[in-house]
Amino acid sequence: MIENLRTNLLEFYENIIVSYFSSLYESPLKIIIFIIDISLVIFLIVKAIQVMKGTRAWQLMKGIAFLILATILSSVLGFKILNNILTYLMSYGVIVLIIVFQPELRRALEQLGTSKITRFFGIDKSIAVKTKENIYKIVIAAVELAKEKTGGLIVIERDIKIKDIINTGIEIDAEISPQLIVNIFTPKTPLHDGAVIISENKIVAAACMLPLANDSDIAKELGTRHRAAIGISKESDAVAVVISEETGKISVARDGILIADVSEEALKKILIKNVVTKRFGPELKKNEKKKKKIKFGNKKINKNPIGEKNEEHKTND
Repeated sequence: MIENLRTNLLEFYENIIVSYFSSLYESPLKIIIFIIDISLVIFLIVKAIQVMKGTRAWQLMKGIAFLILATILSSVLGFKILNNILTYLMSYGVIVLIIVFQPELRRALEQLGTSKITRFFGIDKSIAVKTKENIYKIVIAAVELAKEKTGGLIVIERDIKIKDIINTGIEIDAEISPQLIVNIFTPKTPLHDGAVIISENKIVAAACMLPLANDSDIAKELGTRHRAAIGISKESDAVAVVISEETGKISVARDGILIADVSEEALKKILIKNVVTKRFGPELKKNEKKKKKIKFGNKKINKNPIGEKNEEHKTND
């Protein structure tokens, strides 16, 4: 097997690689094509590794690599019986691969006809649009917690990183979903006590400990969650959403100010204004001009995106 492999590699080198590089001297255009060609190959290999890493396919690939290495070593070391067995197994390797990877191959072929293939090539929604969608999910979760009078504290990281706060909790690294947020704050569950931190459009950690605000002008009836929300909003530019366990009311803390007892619509507007519009304003305006400009004859009507005008209600507590 080793001799056959060596022969095949030599033929491949002489007939393909050498002849290919020789042809590059004939035309400069071929050099550009070669650069694009090799870049695409590297890109596809890297993407394939990223897709398989952490999956069952990745574990199987490591097993196959081990078998190939064991086959080569058994030939070099003269283990004839072991080498014959491994060589026999490797002869049917292609058939085994097709059978073993049948679900993965079918899934990949199915995705070729769907929009999911764009994710494989890194073409996804803009960060601004994804952030806006995640704001809606956070609002849904907050309203659901408020209805059940379940206490909650959700911190949305902005420009100032709060890695030290994240490190105090339990790492999650999950996509944002209302169901997951509600489940985290369900009473008597391991992660319900503390704050959920959202960063880069992901739930990065739960059960995080926040610094408490000790200002004398803060109302004494405010609980630990509210003081923690004000504290983190003072020490960073993060925005914190608090759901009161006693009253079921929703509050928002930003820049050291607590906006108490906000409605669902007000919460949505405040979060979009502070998390989306302030960070991705130019990008949003560009998209809005394309999508929300309606023409009636010679007249043009521009619709303002949600979050342009927001009313904030400060607490008097």
